[in-house]
Amino acid sequence: MQLTNTQIQSFLEILWEYYDQHGRHDLLWRQSGDMERFDPYIILVSEIMLQQTQVSRVEPKFHDFIKQYPTLERLAAAELADVLRAWQGLGYNRRAKFLWQAAISIAHGNNFPTTRSELQELPGIGSNTAGAILAYAYNQPAVFIETNIRTVYIHHFTSDDKTVSDDFIRDLLEQTLDRENPREFYWALMDYGTYLKTQVRNNAQSAHYKKQSKFEGSKRQVRGAVLRALDTPQTGLQLASTITDERLATVLYELEKEGLICQKDGKYWLG
Repeated sequence: MQLTNTQIQSFLEILWEYYDQHGRHDLLWRQSGDMERFDPYIILVSEIMLQQTQVSRVEPKFHDFIKQYPTLERLAAAELADVLRAWQGLGYNRRAKFLWQAAISIAHGNNFPTTRSELQELPGIGSNTAGAILAYAYNQPAVFIETNIRTVYIHHFTSDDKTVSDDFIRDLLEQTLDRENPREFYWALMDYGTYLKTQVRNNAQSAHYKKQSKFEGSKRQVRGAVLRALDTPQTGLQLASTITDERLATVLYELEKEGLICQKDGKYWLG
């Protein structure tokens, strides 16, 4: 879809007006630098935390996590068990392990990656997360797509019944991206998309839309309960006395296989 200059200008005026008046300018990870360069470690932590997790849940955990691990070097030197404890409450705990492994990898290399391909070599970093880090840390005009961005472009440029591919959205993003100030442009998209989600329900139109499964009663809930319980080492019997879900054995096997917990002679502890 080829946009006219009038369409692009109209869209950008709406976007920037919303951001100027209602943008979340006080988010902690938006305070870590100047317009040329933000602390890439801070951006890495925030982007990993924000994967599949709402800002309102991330904010307090981010504050506490950065207080405990203020630098990449401190995180790289930490024990995984301590990192998992600091992560508790955010869910998707493999992200904590990936973040810890990424910190170790970067610390050993002595330089923070500055290209998409280098970033994607790190554990848990896909193309879109890599693009976000480039935009926010280095103000690079990298193209990336996530759910809030989909919401904005579907709302402004598609009909109500059209199924939309990410290739379609990527093309629109390329045409409208503010290449002089990509960092704030993406902040504006995120904030505007968050607002639109309270007003419209259009993400189901995306060909990449996946409804997040309910947490209550899910295996994710059992995994979280196990990791919380293992703040101190326990036997399988002790765990079974407090976590009565029939999937406990499967969850213990999966967590051990993923390296999030360890087990020897029937006793379990955080990895």
